[in-house]
Amino acid sequence: MVASSPATPPPASGHRFDAERRWEASLSLGFSARDGATRLTRARHRGPLRVQRPFHPEGPRGACHVYLLHPPGGLVSGDALQISVRVEEGAHALLTTPAANKLYRADSHGVAWQQQTDLCVADGGVLEWLPQETIAFDGSRGEQATVIELAGSARCLGWEVLALGRPASRLPYRSGRIEQRFRLTRDGKPLWLERQPLDPAHPRFTGRWGQGGATVQATLWAVGLDDEGEAIEALRDALPISPRWAVTARHGVLLLRYLGDERREAWTLCEAAWRVLRPRLLGLEAHIPRIWLT
Repeated sequence: MVASSPATPPPASGHRFDAERRWEASLSLGFSARDGATRLTRARHRGPLRVQRPFHPEGPRGACHVYLLHPPGGLVSGDALQISVRVEEGAHALLTTPAANKLYRADSHGVAWQQQTDLCVADGGVLEWLPQETIAFDGSRGEQATVIELAGSARCLGWEVLALGRPASRLPYRSGRIEQRFRLTRDGKPLWLERQPLDPAHPRFTGRWGQGGATVQATLWAVGLDDEGEAIEALRDALPISPRWAVTARHGVLLLRYLGDERREAWTLCEAAWRVLRPRLLGLEAHIPRIWLT
């Protein structure tokens, strides 16, 4: 057992964070519209977080595509990642990652990791947040928080795909604890607030009223649609019929949820939904980031 003196007091989540074993990395990006084109005008980093050179595969006035790079490839005990993105008026950014993010097993002291993502879109701006999936190893302990702040007529489409354990390697997620928090606001008004603890020791993890023993989950959101009802019908027509996903809309936020056991199925579902929703939200056909094809 570690001594209590160097460690910060456990928060309400029950996680242990150690001030002497805190390895921070941060990335702050800013996108602005200049002469009708979106430019990456701010890119500041600390630690192992980077971006590749931005490019415009949809044309010089199309979305600015940027790939977020985290060379370690995952989070271990003590890691603290902070990602901040701001899209200014008239700008359009599409962000993704080159590979899956991994949440590794906590050390013998159970020290947790932290990941904070802040997405801010100004009036008239557009952000597509499309990271590849996250894989949580057995014994992983940490907190993920995503905050999305929209202003005026800002539009946003994004997703999070989380796989618990590695069933193919016969290494299920049997211990650990992950807490996810989402907060989405428009002009400071909360539209979607969510907190989800994932703990295999809790009845919710296996209960039919909760996780139901599912090992893969995904959430896709779209904000700024002109007609959410038509968008929902379009998704139901285009996507395969399955009890593992459902779609709803409230307070101007369309949410598509997946709960199952197939990581590839969840990813394919989100990508297919993005193809349906992007033309309705932005008037643009889906343009697959080339990194997804490698």
